[in-house]
Amino acid sequence: MSALYDDTTQIPPIPEQRVERLVTATHRAVAAPASLSARGISAWFGDHQVLDDVSLEMPAHQVTALIGPSGCGKSTFLRTLNRMHELIKGASFAGEVLLDGQDLYDPQLRMTEARARVGMVFQKPNPFPAMSIYENVLSGLKMTGKRASLGEKDDLVEEVLTKAGLWSEVSARLREPGGALSGGQQQRLCIARSLAVRPDVLLMDEPCSALDPTSTNRIEETIRELRADVTIVIVTHNMGQAQRVSDQCAFFLATATTPGQIVESGPTTTLFENPADQRTDDYVNGRFG
Repeated sequence: MSALYDDTTQIPPIPEQRVERLVTATHRAVAAPASLSARGISAWFGDHQVLDDVSLEMPAHQVTALIGPSGCGKSTFLRTLNRMHELIKGASFAGEVLLDGQDLYDPQLRMTEARARVGMVFQKPNPFPAMSIYENVLSGLKMTGKRASLGEKDDLVEEVLTKAGLWSEVSARLREPGGALSGGQQQRLCIARSLAVRPDVLLMDEPCSALDPTSTNRIEETIRELRADVTIVIVTHNMGQAQRVSDQCAFFLATATTPGQIVESGPTTTLFENPADQRTDDYVNGRFG
């Protein structure tokens, strides 16, 4: 689901009869993936520091997997990448997040624009249950103020549902509630909804943890296919999944006395087959975590 929303947000249905003038480049044929660069990221919840001086390059057209045991700061790091961390009461942040060189924390950049460019899919599928599948896909346009004609909306819905691997399953059911879909279908609907606003980067926080193996396999296929259109950063505890879908990995680790840091990062095959740090080798081979 796009980071512009939460479970309680209510957006009125978009009137399909109203034809609006297209005034933005929202519906360009293909989004342009962008590189994402985190530099010296530190994060706190109140006085508790959860990340310390984390830097990571996340190249365009690649899937970067964030791995590590629970509580090491992976999800917090992910939330700093589209300014969701600052929504948490008492949270603070230091460092830079650059999207193709542009600082996403620049005071001149609106938070909604940052989150439109860096979308997010959460661990638990959360479509708007009262909205139809069609309305769910388009809800991001409403929040970002982007306009499209009825025909453009129809084309966009088909395009992003196809990219999310869902079109063939729901094309005859677009007016049915999104909440009536299966868990795996709901997650792919949330992916489609995020893609509809043309993000440069898509963040995924354990998107398959609540899904069955068949649905997980379909989401993984979708992730592999999407790298052509959008840069992806995914948090996963599934080492097999990290190997299957990612081009590079970053291994996070924290201790009782030290905040989360990156032990090492690099090509996925290197981290799994020839890691530089013994702790990485121990983790990816299941000796702890």
